[in-house]
Amino acid sequence: MKLRKGDKVIVTSGKEKGKTGTIQKVLPKENKVIIDGINIVKKCQKPTQANPQGGIVEKFAPLNASKVAYYDEKTKKATKLGYGVDSKTGEKVRINKKSGKAITK
Repeated sequence: MKLRKGDKVIVTSGKEKGKTGTIQKVLPKENKVIIDGINIVKKCQKPTQANPQGGIVEKFAPLNASKVAYYDEKTKKATKLGYGVDSKTGEKVRINKKSGKAITK
């Protein structure tokens, strides 16, 4: 999975199509990502000692990684990611396939 925590992504399919957000958490074994502000679900929570009120809680549900794409700020479009070698340091870096530029954290 080429997506990482903190990447800005755009949703390409489903009920949230076209929305953008940053990745909060990556679940590589399940091939899913949790994105801030996208795919919010309501969950009924029983009262506990920590939360004596209980009630309905909103939380972010995981979204399949195949439904999101890296969002390029300059072109305002989705783009694919690839890997390459940095010519200066010789390190493996992620590359924006459309522009060919390296993606830094």
